[in-house]
Amino acid sequence: MGPCHGALQPLSLLVQAAMLAVALAQGTLPPFLPCELQPHGLVNCNWLFLKSVPHFSAAAPRDNVTSLSLLSNRIHHLHDSDFAQLSNLQKLNLKWNCPPAGLSPMHFPCHMTIEPNTFLAVPTLEELNLSYNGITTVPALPSSLVSLILSRTNILQLDPTSLTGLHALRFLYMDGNCYYKNPCGRALEVAPGALLGLGNLTHLSLKYNNLTTVPRSLPPSLEYLLLSYNHIVTLAPEDLANLTALRVLDVGGNCRRCDHARNPCVECPHKFPQLHSDTFSHLSRLEGLVLKDSSLYQLNPRWFRGLGNLTVLDLSENFLYDCITKTKAFQGLAQLRRLNLSFNYHKKVSFAHLTLAPSFGSLLSLQELDMHGIFFRSLSQKTLQPLARLPMLQRLYLQMNFINQAQLGIFKDFPGLRYIDLSDNRISGAVEPVATTGEVDGGKKVWLTSRDLTPGPLDTPSSEDFMPSCKNLSFTLDLSRNNLVTVQPEMFAQLSRLQCLRLSHNSISQAVNGSQFVPLTSLQVLDLSHNKLDLYHGRSFTELPRLEALDLSYNSQPFSMRGVGHNLSFVAQLPTLRYLSLAHNGIHSRVSQQLCSTSLWALDFSGNSLSQMWAEGDLYLRFFQGLRSLIRLDLSQNRLHTLLPCTLGNLPKSLQLLRLRNNYLAFFNWSSLTLLPNLETLDLAGNQLKALSNGSLPSGTQLQRLDVSRNSIIFVVPGFFALATRLRELNLSANALRTVEPSWFGFLAGSLEVLDVSANPLHCACGAAFVDFLLQVQAAVPGLPSRVKCGSPGQLQGRSIFAQDLRLCLDESLSWDCFGLSLLVVALGLAMPMLHHLCGWDLWYCFHLGLAWLPRRGWQRGADALSYDAFVVFDKAQSAVADWVYNELRVRLEERRGRRALRLCLEERDWLPGKTLFENLWASVYSSRKMLFVLAHTDQVSGLLRASFLLAQQRLLEDRKDVVVLVILSPDARRSRYVRLRQRLCRQSVLFWPHQPSGQRSFWAQLGMALTRDNRHFYNQNFCRGPTMAE
Repeated sequence: MGPCHGALQPLSLLVQAAMLAVALAQGTLPPFLPCELQPHGLVNCNWLFLKSVPHFSAAAPRDNVTSLSLLSNRIHHLHDSDFAQLSNLQKLNLKWNCPPAGLSPMHFPCHMTIEPNTFLAVPTLEELNLSYNGITTVPALPSSLVSLILSRTNILQLDPTSLTGLHALRFLYMDGNCYYKNPCGRALEVAPGALLGLGNLTHLSLKYNNLTTVPRSLPPSLEYLLLSYNHIVTLAPEDLANLTALRVLDVGGNCRRCDHARNPCVECPHKFPQLHSDTFSHLSRLEGLVLKDSSLYQLNPRWFRGLGNLTVLDLSENFLYDCITKTKAFQGLAQLRRLNLSFNYHKKVSFAHLTLAPSFGSLLSLQELDMHGIFFRSLSQKTLQPLARLPMLQRLYLQMNFINQAQLGIFKDFPGLRYIDLSDNRISGAVEPVATTGEVDGGKKVWLTSRDLTPGPLDTPSSEDFMPSCKNLSFTLDLSRNNLVTVQPEMFAQLSRLQCLRLSHNSISQAVNGSQFVPLTSLQVLDLSHNKLDLYHGRSFTELPRLEALDLSYNSQPFSMRGVGHNLSFVAQLPTLRYLSLAHNGIHSRVSQQLCSTSLWALDFSGNSLSQMWAEGDLYLRFFQGLRSLIRLDLSQNRLHTLLPCTLGNLPKSLQLLRLRNNYLAFFNWSSLTLLPNLETLDLAGNQLKALSNGSLPSGTQLQRLDVSRNSIIFVVPGFFALATRLRELNLSANALRTVEPSWFGFLAGSLEVLDVSANPLHCACGAAFVDFLLQVQAAVPGLPSRVKCGSPGQLQGRSIFAQDLRLCLDESLSWDCFGLSLLVVALGLAMPMLHHLCGWDLWYCFHLGLAWLPRRGWQRGADALSYDAFVVFDKAQSAVADWVYNELRVRLEERRGRRALRLCLEERDWLPGKTLFENLWASVYSSRKMLFVLAHTDQVSGLLRASFLLAQQRLLEDRKDVVVLVILSPDARRSRYVRLRQRLCRQSVLFWPHQPSGQRSFWAQLGMALTRDNRHFYNQNFCRGPTMAE
């Protein structure tokens, strides 16, 4: 069968090539290789390291392409024809292909070249993103353009001709063309009237451009003008004179307070900024005004006169800590909905009390107020008294204020409040109402250090499958990251309507016994994660009759105490509990033997030690069996090495989702899935499965989603998935699969909606059948053109499976040529030994007979030929000189001169062992045409150097041959008298090693000439004619 199989293999490859060619012709291959076609006509070419715009085949439906994204590639040149083939292209993203030097990760300069008709060839183009590219001028653009992004480029000048003809343009963004990350040493120049021709322009953003004034003669159609983080420190009515249609104006960050800056900052000049009283008075349509980070100490009420439609006002990061207690600037802002006053603190000072000005009470439409980072330590009824009359107020942010005393009962007077954020403070418990002063600086001041301003850790995000969020609940209070040690019912008095309470990241270490949350009769979600709760009492949380979600994750300290028991029986007494998280508690022993609940839907038990619990015989075998209504169970990170059928059989039969991620499972009994008749999702990602070979998915299973990614699967038994007829989503990514066989799936393959095989080392050899299969189900394979890559052979490793050139596999003539060449080599290999054995002496005689007929001069060296071109003499004790000789001189003269290579005699290499030093020295001197002395200094010459020099002089006297060539590595050797004399008589035989790399090429040329020519030609005829040979 072997020879037959070898003969048929080329035929099979030819058939495969024909099939693939037909597939290509019929459009079966992904039509936009190497890119990916996504819904709504988007072709995604992001992060493919392309150096040019791909040209798609004529068979691809190019007319259906409306959006092309080439984000983060390496395209430095755009040609006129690059996009001409896409006749209906509307959106083009070329962001981050050739970033300016300041924005490049390696700070390499880059300039993008755009030919004149590149974009004019696309008359349907509406949106163009050229940001983060090294372009210096605005390219020629089609008149259809609606949105243009030129941010983070090198364009520093706009004049009336820059954007001519763009009458449809509505959005123009030119942010960051000259700032600290993209320095230019100047400011963006916008000539007066440069944008006036853009009659439909509504959005203009010129942030981070070092502007010192508002550009003149802007289009009156502007609705959004963003000029933040420039250097505009003066604003007058004439700066915005004709912009009566403005709806949003951002001039923040132009005169910054640098003590709160997160990036390089220039201090605001004294008595600046200067805002004229009537700067905004004519902007009657203004809805959003941003004055953040502007070093404001006071608010002029006239600034907001005439702004009756203002709905958003950002005054954050200023110095308004005194102003907000007495200002009247808010009295005319009846339509204001969002007000940001965050980080208006006094430098390094925390005040005892804060009382808002009465003018806050006139903000009748206010829905959101941000007051975090003002730094006051006491929250009382008087603090927020003006806000109590605001019927629309829904969200209040008070985090990061160092509040240590908070009367939470004051929020009963705010019936419309939906969310209160008091996180990142220092609240430690309930306080009694106390009288407060009416000034911001009343009471004692506390000076803060930089450590106090460091934000705390963020909550760990969790899936809403196992813990719902509070965004849809009517009243939420966030007290996370405070200093709570105990929870007392007095804290929540008069907060009975509270539905969500977050107490995570505190230090609560008390034993909850059912009395801590008595006033919270409407509470539905309680977050106590990242604390130290002691779950000892059986009536914990039973005072919460409507509790639906309880997060007790990351309370591991009590469970790590040896010998202490933990009571989880309270779960059975919470009749409305739907979601429970006991994750990352390290639970391993001395807990209730069984969890019981008839209402629980989702349980997160990840990050514990079930392997240790289930190792205790039958003690915890039925730990989850009492959860009669459980639908979702997470057992990830429980150090499980095996999962026996008896273990799965004691899980709730109602389970629909089971997570077993990041355990140590090397074996899974697939037939035991019949014990979970309702299971729809099984997640085994991040385990140690080596193969899917022990049986198959059982018939009749309800499994719809299976995730076995991030294992080490190298083999799948045929028919493994075939019986799971309801399977729709399969994740096989990040394994060790070298192929994907259709036999694994049977008839199921056509019904798969998701088949993820990315990050597998697929073997892209000739005849790989998985390519045909993946093409058949390509609609279900995410990222098929770009994320499914080869792992072998080496030349294709890391490349797309479609990068293989079929001609390399199927060139039959090349195969026959290689076969003939290999046959010839084998024949010669067999014939040569046979001929040598049979007639070797005759061949030897004929060879030498023919050699004798050739001219002897071509085969023999002259009688006076010497063995070496030069004998190199140097001081081996000087390591720098020796290193230069062996690694520079030898390499240059022997290895890099090609056929003109010189033969050097080196002591360490060419001297014969067994001979005396003088014999070797004598032989080296008289067997070399020249003697090359490599010297670092010439003031002291001794040892072998001196002996060699004396022999050179003796040879001069005896043979009348000057064979000395000096190479001096140190410049101070010029003081030697001998060197100066020899320079005068025979300059070309004295060479100095140049200090500059540019002179080294000339040095090697001069040295080669000095070693190959007789020194007689180098002597100065003005002094002597040099030594002559005696006749």
